[in-house]
Amino acid sequence: MAAAAAAAAAAEQQSSNGPVKKSMREKAVERRNVNKEHNSNFKAGYIPIDEDRLHKTGLRGRKGNLAICVIILLFILAVINLIITLVIWAVIRIGPNGCDSMEFHESGLLRFKQVSDMGVIHPLYKSTVGGRRNENLVIIGNNQPIVFQQGTTKLSVEKNKTSITSDIGMQFFDPRTQNILFSTDYETHEFHLPSGVNTLNVQKASTERITSNATSDLNIKVDGRAIVRGNEGVFIMGKTIEFHMGGNMELKAENSIILNGTVMVSTTRLPSSSSGDQFGTGDWVRYKLCMCADGTLFKVQVTGQNMGCQITDNPCGNTH
Repeated sequence: MAAAAAAAAAAEQQSSNGPVKKSMREKAVERRNVNKEHNSNFKAGYIPIDEDRLHKTGLRGRKGNLAICVIILLFILAVINLIITLVIWAVIRIGPNGCDSMEFHESGLLRFKQVSDMGVIHPLYKSTVGGRRNENLVIIGNNQPIVFQQGTTKLSVEKNKTSITSDIGMQFFDPRTQNILFSTDYETHEFHLPSGVNTLNVQKASTERITSNATSDLNIKVDGRAIVRGNEGVFIMGKTIEFHMGGNMELKAENSIILNGTVMVSTTRLPSSSSGDQFGTGDWVRYKLCMCADGTLFKVQVTGQNMGCQITDNPCGNTH
């Protein structure tokens, strides 16, 4: 209180008589008193505030958990990216001078300069796979067939055979002369075997006719059963026609079977009997093959020895 009164008196004296100069001692005493009062007043400028209502900075709660998950995901992606980069670097062999195993050209050509191990290759539309001009293109399958497939057309190269299957047909031509060597377009080109191919192995063929050259024979061989069927009939024509079979030969027709020419049947493999006592028993059922004057064939069941073709319901009428 005394210090305040002295300060007020000094201020009043200063305001009435002008500024009053203080000595060094007075200034030190005044400064010490002000600091003492300030240090003893702990409630000066204090305002009670609720901390829960204060604005909190940083990521807290769900935002913090989400941030941690994003950081972990970015770390996993970085590790995967690093692994992919190492694999690409090891396989493609990228070095200071570029790629050691392949070349990329502006024309879209991808050239492999070293032996490449691949599983499945998917070329783009109208792509070409080839080798160098003076070098062979070597494709090796490790104990597996090499398959070239485009849509439903498939070329399979195996150890003992090469097969081509297609639902829309196929065509082989010379890339230099553009001459068609082999085609299955029967409407435009007649089906011919390529030069040097003498055997055609098929399971089922549908065609209008099968012919051979004028100087060679047409041989049709099967391991099991051969069925020749025609919607409007089957016509077999040739200078000599021979049928060799290990089992039975069955001829069926809705109307008639016509054999025009000399017909010879080898009986060396036909069953026979030394005596005629089996005709009356049920162990054997035999038929005799008869032919009319116009070439119509019919059968007659043999019921006794020296039996001819004279039956009541023969298709030839009175001429046998």
